[in-house]
Amino acid sequence: MKNALILGLFLLGGISCATHALTLTPSESAGKRLYREGVSASGEPIMARVGASGMLLPASSLPCANCHGNDGLGRPEGGVRPPDLTWSRLTSTYGQQHINGRAYPAYTEGTLARAIQEGRDPGNNRLDPAMPRFVLSMSDQRNLTAYLKRLADERDPGLSPDSLHLGTLLPSTGPLSEEGATVAAVLRGSVARINETGGIHGRQLRLTILDPGPDRASAEQALDQLIDQEQVFALIAPLVPALDNELAPRLEQAGVPLIGPLSLQGSARLSRQIFEPLPGLREQMIALANYAAASLRVLQGPTLIAYPDEPAQRLAAEKLAQYLQDNAWQKVRLQPYASSQDELPLGSRSVFYMGSSGGFSQLAERLQTAGQVPYLFAASNQVAGDLLQVPSGFSRRVFLAYPFVPSDWTIAGRQALTQLRERQKLGGEHAVLQVGAVSSMMLLSEGMKQAGRDASREKLITALEGLHDFDTGLTPLISFGPGRRLGLSGAHIVTVDLPDQRFYLVAPYKPVVATP
Repeated sequence: MKNALILGLFLLGGISCATHALTLTPSESAGKRLYREGVSASGEPIMARVGASGMLLPASSLPCANCHGNDGLGRPEGGVRPPDLTWSRLTSTYGQQHINGRAYPAYTEGTLARAIQEGRDPGNNRLDPAMPRFVLSMSDQRNLTAYLKRLADERDPGLSPDSLHLGTLLPSTGPLSEEGATVAAVLRGSVARINETGGIHGRQLRLTILDPGPDRASAEQALDQLIDQEQVFALIAPLVPALDNELAPRLEQAGVPLIGPLSLQGSARLSRQIFEPLPGLREQMIALANYAAASLRVLQGPTLIAYPDEPAQRLAAEKLAQYLQDNAWQKVRLQPYASSQDELPLGSRSVFYMGSSGGFSQLAERLQTAGQVPYLFAASNQVAGDLLQVPSGFSRRVFLAYPFVPSDWTIAGRQALTQLRERQKLGGEHAVLQVGAVSSMMLLSEGMKQAGRDASREKLITALEGLHDFDTGLTPLISFGPGRRLGLSGAHIVTVDLPDQRFYLVAPYKPVVATP
């Protein structure tokens, strides 16, 4: 066995002042909707000609903002470099010259209309074929031009010259209230530390925390309040399993970025808006499976996947079962459970557990009572609080996936976390959530710094996409990309000596390939 890790390190692991968007005239507001959604104020459909053949498509499927961004600055994609559409740039008295050498004079309202509708610049050069030619009425063209003149002046909600407004959803009552209080304390401490050192580009951070309530309806209402009433710039480390698959579409509709470890409890949220610093439950389970297949000789099974009878957990269990079967595991069975009285299939050589802490020791006790001592596999954040209750007969037969271990911690990272805990009167409980929240704040801070003083949500997303080997001082190096939203895709594998209450690292972090 490798380095022994002390048990304690593992187990102990405001007033609202919303910043409102720029006030637009009715014409400018109509132009904004046309720019972002491809929708006319008249209600009539807008069409666009695409490619050399002039194929007609609805403008709603390829609005201006898709390529040029909500801020109009453009983002290179697929070899195409959409130009900056801010009015000062379009009307520069020096004209423009592209990388390909194409030069043309400054735009006027008339030549801009020709570019949008006919695909020719002020020098009568043909624009890139990737640029759609929109079929606009005179009224639609006037509205779009009016909005482009204001585009550079419109900041995203939650961003003012001297403040950055963040929001999150954390339960204060119910079964996750303790976890919610822990994350809230970490976020408040992180915000205070950033503000004490001058903020980010001179902006002080403000944090609004709302309770998502007991069910999906109350969680949706709280999310809408953060976005529409509080007008937060971004969401940070929310804990709101009730929303599950409803979260990503709402964020995409509003253009709100989110940084936080959402997938620890279930399925991943695939969205351009969401960046997760830690591996999800699926990635951790696959890391466990890969270790078991390579080191424990358990492929012949039988293998049991036990999970709570909930939609998200069921989906995660089904995906794990498919992965196991695709990788030569035999006799894989799934078993939902709601209580300790549910019938339990016996005879399994390996058991993958998904669910709450209390159920893990109950499962182990029932197995031992039946004379069964299979290997048990679980994600540490789901079972760590219940581990001491597992019968000692499972010593070194319990394997846990950890997103990080103390050897990942740098001196600076350890000191920063210790100071934050002392300041917020926190112990080591819910360590994975603590580090997830700290890492989320670090990523937000770095992304905003790279976005610059003239930041926007779009610039933040682009900056985060460009982060590679980012060192939090508490986790393995985090990397994102245009198609990658999980900063870590693997886990450390640790086994437990139960009588001695000691942990042993048996397989260090290694990225896994976990296709959806």
